[in-house]
Amino acid sequence: MNILKGNITNIQGSDSLSLVKIAVGSSIFTAIIIDTPTSEVYFKIGNPVNVYFKETEVIISKNEPLNISIQNKILCKIDSIKQGEILSELHLSNREFNMKSIITTNACKTLNLKNGDAVLALIKTNEVSLSPND
Repeated sequence: MNILKGNITNIQGSDSLSLVKIAVGSSIFTAIIIDTPTSEVYFKIGNPVNVYFKETEVIISKNEPLNISIQNKILCKIDSIKQGEILSELHLSNREFNMKSIITTNACKTLNLKNGDAVLALIKTNEVSLSPND
């Protein structure tokens, strides 16, 4: 599980849903949460939160710009690749944090991924979870 520390910068609510923007360093993550600022005490602009997403939910791209609906696009460098027979684990870093991605080894080979490559890490908004960072 990827766990990053950030601060809430914006909350847009509708009914029982909130679209939350979180600054993790200079990167902005977006999460859709089934809660509102009135139902969750920690949902306040400026509050520190933990940002969670599974390694298997991090999509990798080598080409930019992408014209797709995914809002969480983080420019990273591949620090290392642990290649298995079916799955490969990529250790990624940007200037301010590290994270992991697990993709198929076939995809890793198709993209010709190597240590040091610049890649775009993509995480769907609905795959990002939050918790208070006390």
